[in-house]
Amino acid sequence: GGIIPRFSEVGKAFPSSKEFHTLRVQPPAGNHYSTAMLRQLADSWEKWGSGLVTFHGQTGNIMFIGSSTENTQHLFDEINDYGWDLGGAGPCVRTAMSCIGAARCEMSCTNELKAHRLLVNNFTDDVHRPALPYKFKFKISGCANDCQNAIERSDFAVIGTWRDDMKVDQDEVRRYVAEKGRQYYIDNVITRCPTQALSLNDDDTLAVDNRDCVRCMHCLNVMPKALHPGDDRGVTILVGGKRTLKIGDLMGTVIVPFKKLDTEEDYASLVELAETIIDFWAENGLEHERCGEMIERIGLANFLEGIGIEPDPNMLNHPRQSSYVRMDGWDQAAEAWFERQAEAAG
Repeated sequence: GGIIPRFSEVGKAFPSSKEFHTLRVQPPAGNHYSTAMLRQLADSWEKWGSGLVTFHGQTGNIMFIGSSTENTQHLFDEINDYGWDLGGAGPCVRTAMSCIGAARCEMSCTNELKAHRLLVNNFTDDVHRPALPYKFKFKISGCANDCQNAIERSDFAVIGTWRDDMKVDQDEVRRYVAEKGRQYYIDNVITRCPTQALSLNDDDTLAVDNRDCVRCMHCLNVMPKALHPGDDRGVTILVGGKRTLKIGDLMGTVIVPFKKLDTEEDYASLVELAETIIDFWAENGLEHERCGEMIERIGLANFLEGIGIEPDPNMLNHPRQSSYVRMDGWDQAAEAWFERQAEAAG
């Protein structure tokens, strides 16, 4: 894995184009580079390849484009000696991606870089040795802004969130209103809340109905000095996102509505969940079938049963479009859910 072979059909006429292989190399978590790292990589690539490099894209890899069959091994040996490893290519666990997160972003709700490293380190063998039905991607974003496109582009998306009240600095709210006027914030914040959870009081303070807030991040992005995530932070885990293939684009489906990532045990259980999902998909997925496509084929209920997770009302793929819905077994399912909530709380 990690080498994409390219052979030219006009190699006899143009010998220099005969072989032009691409090497995928895993970037550091959060894409943190020093200039020394970049110079080291560039020098090695000038030595063993074409010098043409593209960074990241949706694959997450550093793409070294244009090497001969002989030189691919030399390049890998050299960069591996000073700490770099090949990324994923083919039907395997692909290179993970994470946002820069808490290193620079005040909206970060989790330790993205630690989650990234633990997942990559655990699945290194599955990155290097393609043995799955098709590709499987991890992406980690620190908040619902989802700068990594995790929900749309990854089979296992980890999204930072919070479950207590949003933090509001009312003095900063007043400063915002004083600067641009009430109407500006009514038009650009209040009326754009998807659940109408916000209102602007007569004294230019902000009222928030936190029970209706869906953490969409819009108001926090417009008024970052005044609004911040709450203190009870964790992650939401979604499974099955992907771009077009067999059945078109899919967004990730919520599998774990909220999970704390504070202790080593929390992180271990995150890796264990990923292992369970990959094992179930590897056993039940068809050839060239992404995890989300398998879920569409067998049904979410069967998938949840297969990975040992109880259904939850928060496991939304998209809001229903019809006001008519069957309620068979609703009372029993609701009662079981409330019992699980009470057991977890007490």
